[in-house]
Amino acid sequence: MKTQRLKTIVSRFADKKIAVVGDLMLDVYVWGKASRISPEAPVPVVQVSRKSCCLGGAANVMRNAVTLGGSVKAFGIIGNDEDGREIKTLFSEYGIIPDTVQVDSSRRTTQKQRVIAGAQQLLRVDYEDTEAVPAECRELIVSQLVKLIDRGEIDAVIFEDYGKGLLEESMLQRIVDAACRKNIITALDPKPGHLMRVKGLTVMKPNRTEAFAMAGVFQKDSGVAVADDHDLKLVAEKLLEEWKPEHLLISLAAQGMALFRKNAEIVIIPTRAREVYDVSGAGDTVIAAFTLAMTAGATPEEAAEIANHAAGIVVGKVGTVTVSADELIKSFDLED
Repeated sequence: MKTQRLKTIVSRFADKKIAVVGDLMLDVYVWGKASRISPEAPVPVVQVSRKSCCLGGAANVMRNAVTLGGSVKAFGIIGNDEDGREIKTLFSEYGIIPDTVQVDSSRRTTQKQRVIAGAQQLLRVDYEDTEAVPAECRELIVSQLVKLIDRGEIDAVIFEDYGKGLLEESMLQRIVDAACRKNIITALDPKPGHLMRVKGLTVMKPNRTEAFAMAGVFQKDSGVAVADDHDLKLVAEKLLEEWKPEHLLISLAAQGMALFRKNAEIVIIPTRAREVYDVSGAGDTVIAAFTLAMTAGATPEEAAEIANHAAGIVVGKVGTVTVSADELIKSFDLED
């Protein structure tokens, strides 16, 4: 894709309203250096220099959509705790609309804490509750979102499932059905351990490991080129048949991405990452960029290329980070 075509697509991002529904998290980073091994156990001792936090999980999808130029309506649940209040503070910094985020005093806000020494992640500690949220919380999300869809107030819905108890199959199906009636784009980032066979999605975006797990196919390290990966094609055919998404976008780490559609040739998008430091949040960037590009009039192939460039940028940074529209355009400039 030429830069001018990209600029045309990106210029339309500012008019697009994306609803993101999913598991909200706070990503906390403890930064320091490790120069010795603990005498108490064979583990490094980290001398902490600073601590930072940012939006994670579905909230990271939201901030990626915002930094690319779109606007976001947030749907999810946080606890009545310090982490939940921090998420709301960060929402305000990014201009994310939080009035449809529910507070549940019986749950902890999900926090993922990572310990980083230099550029290397040494440890992750999770604080979370994963039991199903109350049915009334889901019902409120459905009713609020369906109203927005019926009024034509949003351009796309992204479902971000981390298996923390919020998303449920019938809930998603009701929202997708409403979106289909209004020709609104829907995208799902699935969790293999929490399968939801939702029909009518515009795009489903697993990575290779997730795709094989969802299809119930043993994943072999074939080492072959994507075009010759018959197991991957078999998995894609199975997912297209069972879930029936319009597009199936499978991210393939160092091999880039592959876009599958029923009765269409596979589209292979080679990786754009020059150096990989941290893959945290790369999938969030992909689904945000792909969905936003589709709402802005990109073809599925163009949207996949844009998402691939965006992912290539974020994996070259440490931490759960985002990509800006300017960075995205510059990455295409390098190829012209």
